[in-house]
Amino acid sequence: MSLKRVYTVTGLAITIIALVIILFTSWYTLDESDQAVILTFGKAEETVTDPGLRFKLPWPIQSVEKLARETLKLEFGFDENDDGNNETKMITGDENIVLADLVVQWKITDPQKYLFQSEDPEKILHNATSASLRSIIGSSEIDDALTSGKAEIEANVRELLTTLVKKYDIGVSILAVTLKDVELPNEEVRSAFTAVTDARETMNTKINEAKKYENKRINEAEGEKAAIHSKAKGEKAARLEAARGDVAVFNKLYEQYKTNPEITRERLTLETLEQVLPGAEIYIMNDDGNTLKYFPIRPLEKETTEKETEKEKETEKDEGSEQ
Repeated sequence: MSLKRVYTVTGLAITIIALVIILFTSWYTLDESDQAVILTFGKAEETVTDPGLRFKLPWPIQSVEKLARETLKLEFGFDENDDGNNETKMITGDENIVLADLVVQWKITDPQKYLFQSEDPEKILHNATSASLRSIIGSSEIDDALTSGKAEIEANVRELLTTLVKKYDIGVSILAVTLKDVELPNEEVRSAFTAVTDARETMNTKINEAKKYENKRINEAEGEKAAIHSKAKGEKAARLEAARGDVAVFNKLYEQYKTNPEITRERLTLETLEQVLPGAEIYIMNDDGNTLKYFPIRPLEKETTEKETEKEKETEKDEGSEQ
């Protein structure tokens, strides 16, 4: 084989290899859960987040670094270190040892900073998480860490971790912090705190029962109050109507009294005696006690009634003659 032919074959092979490289390195696909950084001769040029088939300049001019766009999770303290030490062991503010496990949800928000701002951003995030948790636990009491103060510890850890991550500027953001377990390393102490927790739960149960009883009694009292108020309103209305009726009766009697004072006076006397002494026969005695006079109430009633009837007839007759 001649030298010229060797050169020709070699050139052809190089061309074919170049074409294959161009063909297979000029496009890439991006999933919905990914984002990519386009590197031109190793320098970050563009961040791509739209999924689908994408084209770029062939290697080695441009290359693609794909990163996750979905929420990521960092678990702190669930595994022991290689030397057998548990990284979850930390001291509380009142100098007690606890074991704390934490889960951090985070997301890559700036892919270029995530790739080039630090050598190992996940390790930085892990160390920042450890520092934040130890700082907050170290300023909290053991009772808060084990019982009712977990929510506040979570909020404080998230706030401090967010501040550290922003300061380090590694292109990530913190979405949530969840404190999974906080335990005591000693079984005896753990049992004692379990008893304390049970006692607290019993106390809360009793308080809730007392509040329930209090609300029940308050509702009953409010109901009784409303019933008494309603009854008082009814009695008020009844008395007002009775008073209006008495006024109307008095006005009517007064009109009769102006017309026939004697008859009206006798009638009122008789009616009063009827009410005070119903069915009784009345006798009036002289002052010396020797002579008794019978007080004829019944005949007097009849006489009074007859006089009133005659008076009414005369009045009607006079009115008829005037017309």
